[in-house]
Amino acid sequence: MFEAGIYQKRRESLRQKVSSGILLFPGNNESSMNYAANTYHYRQDSNFLYFFGLDSAGIAGICDADTGIDTIYGDDIEIDDIIWMGEQPKISDRAAKVGVKQVKSFKNLQQDLKEALSKGRKVHILPPYRGDTVIQLKELLSTNVDKVKDFVSQELIKAVVALREIKDEGEIKEIEFAVDIAYKMHTTAMKMAFPGTWEREVAGMVEGVSLANGAAVSFPVILSMDGQTLHNHYHGNMLKEGRLMVTDAGSESPLHYASDITRTSPVGGKFDQRQKEIYEIVLKANMEAIKASAPGILNRDVHFKAAEIIAGGLKDLGLMKGDVKEAVKAGAHALFFPHGLGHMMGLDVHDMEGLGENNVGYNETIKRSTQFGTAYLRMAKELKPGMVMTIEPGLYFIPALIDLWKSEGKYKDFINFEKVESYKDFGGVRIEDDILITSKGCRVLGKAIPKTVEEVEGVMNDV
Repeated sequence: MFEAGIYQKRRESLRQKVSSGILLFPGNNESSMNYAANTYHYRQDSNFLYFFGLDSAGIAGICDADTGIDTIYGDDIEIDDIIWMGEQPKISDRAAKVGVKQVKSFKNLQQDLKEALSKGRKVHILPPYRGDTVIQLKELLSTNVDKVKDFVSQELIKAVVALREIKDEGEIKEIEFAVDIAYKMHTTAMKMAFPGTWEREVAGMVEGVSLANGAAVSFPVILSMDGQTLHNHYHGNMLKEGRLMVTDAGSESPLHYASDITRTSPVGGKFDQRQKEIYEIVLKANMEAIKASAPGILNRDVHFKAAEIIAGGLKDLGLMKGDVKEAVKAGAHALFFPHGLGHMMGLDVHDMEGLGENNVGYNETIKRSTQFGTAYLRMAKELKPGMVMTIEPGLYFIPALIDLWKSEGKYKDFINFEKVESYKDFGGVRIEDDILITSKGCRVLGKAIPKTVEEVEGVMNDV
């Protein structure tokens, strides 16, 4: 964890952004896979980590916006737990390490909340995303399951987003630690992308690299020759010459900060001409979008810049036609680029997504589009120094989507469907980096991970 003063400052900053009341942060509990004692790898709630820093189950925290008092609720483990888990520090000692002086047994939390509510005090919570948390909140707030949502506070959501979206030096260091592990993950994948290797062998090795370096993965590894399926978790294909392997994978630091990197490798170690042409379009979109990312710029505008580069490159290849800007304005490019350019990243790989994408990536003036493709842009609002963003343009040939649009005669003034037919066996390309918005522009975080055609081929062939 960070030093105590960091957490104290965060909680004090939070109190200044919320008018009054009690700010309740329940930590995550253990989650069973198939019976009570066989649990998934434990992951603490990110908002609890941000404000209270304690990385274990069975605890909750309260920030009192009126009195300025912080309280951690939890209980010391007993001998039966010590047998299985070893001795653990006392809750009071752990609380002191995050700057909290007041500690109470967890069984006191329901009564304290009941007393506060009886006095007309407001209890603020963030949107719960786990069923067991909803049930726990039902008990703690002495309400019905369907009434828990009434305690979700838009005021608290906005305050948390305003704080968490700007990363400090300690957070950046953690993210770069995770990116540097991702370097090892992705160069390992590149070196394994040869005919006769199973996708599962590569995916397993990629995850193992992160684990072996003292970290977890920030999300289940996405790896497939079928890169046209954006989040493909099926790893049952044997790699074949002439295909592309898309690897989207990141590490999670010991303090749970994420990296999120995508690279595309030619199976066999050499891009053919058609692959190289498509790859270079995506690479240009990636690099130009990075150059364009700076304070005061709308991320939505950076997204459209990448989309225009992709549409322009496809026009040069005869796959699109007409005016490039008009094609993007109409949404024709989304046949090939049906997702957003990127998202914020931090304690969550899609940072704060549990608070609602519209609360994180949009605001009162920047509203979400309803247009296919653009509607999937997770982050559209103004970039600020301290934000960490992913830049991940992609270009995909999705047979079902091509067939649908062709049958509907959709965007026929912008898309050369006859030529697109010959690319239905192509798959996809995505190239993703993690950037920090600085006072003057941005910088790519961590050790530079090979991404030019020459760099990728060089790694694959040990050049």
